[in-house]
Amino acid sequence: MTFHILTLFPEMIKNGLETSIMGNAIENGIIKLNLVNIRDYTLDKHKRVDDYSYGGGPGLVMQAQPIYDAWKSVVESVGHEVRCVYLTPQGKVFDQDDAKELAKEEDVILLCGHYEGVDERVLEEIVTDYISIGDYVLTGGELPAMVMVDAISRMVPGVLHNEESGESESFMAGLLEYPQYSRPEVWHGRPVPEVLLSGDHAKVESWRRGQSLKRTFMQRPDLLGDADLTTDDVKKILAFGRNLC
Repeated sequence: MTFHILTLFPEMIKNGLETSIMGNAIENGIIKLNLVNIRDYTLDKHKRVDDYSYGGGPGLVMQAQPIYDAWKSVVESVGHEVRCVYLTPQGKVFDQDDAKELAKEEDVILLCGHYEGVDERVLEEIVTDYISIGDYVLTGGELPAMVMVDAISRMVPGVLHNEESGESESFMAGLLEYPQYSRPEVWHGRPVPEVLLSGDHAKVESWRRGQSLKRTFMQRPDLLGDADLTTDDVKKILAFGRNLC
């Protein structure tokens, strides 16, 4: 899978992604990064890519022409138009379902905005998806782009050594992940839950499911409405509620 990232700060993304699991996936050719510097496509002799906003107001707006030409260079190299995601607080909040869906694409373009925004005309021309990583404002789209690349890449076969881990972590079943423990067996007087030492896989899975339900109920109850719950799950959740009364 190839991520084509249109940005003013390619080194920021390169330094942030070419390490750890993502770095290994890139080195092994499973994931490819095509970092496109928007500034390379400006026609301005001073390499400017922004100008004042029509109608007045603070700050500068990224101009349409260099963004469009950067996007066009990617489309021409791929041979056809691909999904183009604009990272913006005005977009749909990114979630695990979005990561799974985008992981099916062979190529995705991520457009990183800056300053006070991007000329609306180029957005109307090239953007297929408007996505936010949360209800807050950042200085640019580079950090959201890195978040998305990491989350999407985990869904691409071969990126994770344990193929099950990408399917079993938080939000994959609409629930938060259960607690995890490692050695030593007792730390600061706190023992590992006995069921995890039993060797009984059925009991371990039942305990983990119960813990995921409890953690979701306590910390993110808003997720339960869309979670895939069994009748037994509902009974456990009702029991959690009764215990709080």
